[in-house]
Amino acid sequence: MIRYALTCDNEHNFESWFQSADAFDALLASGHLSCSVCGNTEVRKSIMAPRIGKTTEQPLSAPATVAEQAVKELRAKIEENSENVGTEFASEARAIHEGDAPERPIYGEAKINDAKELIEDGIPVLPLPFSPSRKNN
Repeated sequence: MIRYALTCDNEHNFESWFQSADAFDALLASGHLSCSVCGNTEVRKSIMAPRIGKTTEQPLSAPATVAEQAVKELRAKIEENSENVGTEFASEARAIHEGDAPERPIYGEAKINDAKELIEDGIPVLPLPFSPSRKNN
């Protein structure tokens, strides 16, 4: 395991663990690496001092910053109070807007073009600061 200090194009700093340097490179190249604060996929390694000796760090599953804690709480609230419609988000949002499906809070995934079309058609959507398909961000 290797830990990197990372920075996104919006200058948010965060850290993450990777199985290896090659695993980091593969995730970065495939676009599966994103900022834990804003979701930006333009991420780069930052300078990081090595840790020597015994440390008392939190578990990796625990939020490391106030922003990560806020995202964790937001995710829990969204998952608790709305329905995950997965990749059918765009069609379900349109059906709700047009009255063809029952009105309810939903979340899920949409291709960027589908999300743009929803917005252009006056259907309110909002990107989430986490990926619905991944359980632990």
